[in-house]
Amino acid sequence: MSFVTTKDGVDIFYEDWGSGQPIVFHHGWPLSSEDWDTQMLFFLQRGYRVIAMDRRGHGRSTQVSEGHDMDHYAADAAAVVEHLNLRNCIHIGHSTEDGEAARYVAQHGHGRASKLVLVASVPPIIVKTPSNPGGLDITVFDGLRQALAANRAQFFRDMPSGPFYGFNRPENKPIEGVIDNWWRQGMMGSAKAHYEGIKAFSETDQTEDLNAIQVPTLVLAGDDDQIVPYKDGAELQAKLLKKSTLKIYPSYAHGMLTTHADILNADIFEFIRN
Repeated sequence: MSFVTTKDGVDIFYEDWGSGQPIVFHHGWPLSSEDWDTQMLFFLQRGYRVIAMDRRGHGRSTQVSEGHDMDHYAADAAAVVEHLNLRNCIHIGHSTEDGEAARYVAQHGHGRASKLVLVASVPPIIVKTPSNPGGLDITVFDGLRQALAANRAQFFRDMPSGPFYGFNRPENKPIEGVIDNWWRQGMMGSAKAHYEGIKAFSETDQTEDLNAIQVPTLVLAGDDDQIVPYKDGAELQAKLLKKSTLKIYPSYAHGMLTTHADILNADIFEFIRN
């Protein structure tokens, strides 16, 4: 297995396949690099070099006690990119850790990043604040913390069985393998990392990150996303980014990269090859 050690002594696991223009994948909470298997194989077969890492406290990376915040997440990504000396790099993020991808590109990506793709993304900020009155109330995130602390294993079964993939909609048949894989990835990580990560992804204001990004950015979201409402996420991102392309998919849920991989992979491919 491949690891890079960060400046503060954390071993970050990464996968690195193929050759060609590099694509770096940033996974969502509370998962791992393996959530990108379908995309990595798709782009590998089209001549790209594909890299995905496990965030600190997630997957096979060190279950460290500290550093579960957006600055450390972005710095960890930078450590992998610099270790592999990646240039002309495309970054693709999903869900809560689009924040990691956005902060990396904004603060570390100059001269290395060429394009960015944000899928079902949280930034600029998801929690309700005086400057973000359309956000979700803090009690939503308090509830996530409470459920995780009370019974993480059951919580990590309920989330993918219900709103994450839209399997709580009568028209969507649950896919047991997908649910099992979400649970498996989540339970690989640290409960402390997952608990503290909720604050990181919900309360970090990334307006300045989005304003600072200079590279072309594709913003994708589903209009039936029950995790990250697209009007307070994707639509605001498209306004704040300097070079954005926005696409909203009718009836798609938060986990659309898995349930509709064929469509999203093709759309991302079209964007990054032009």
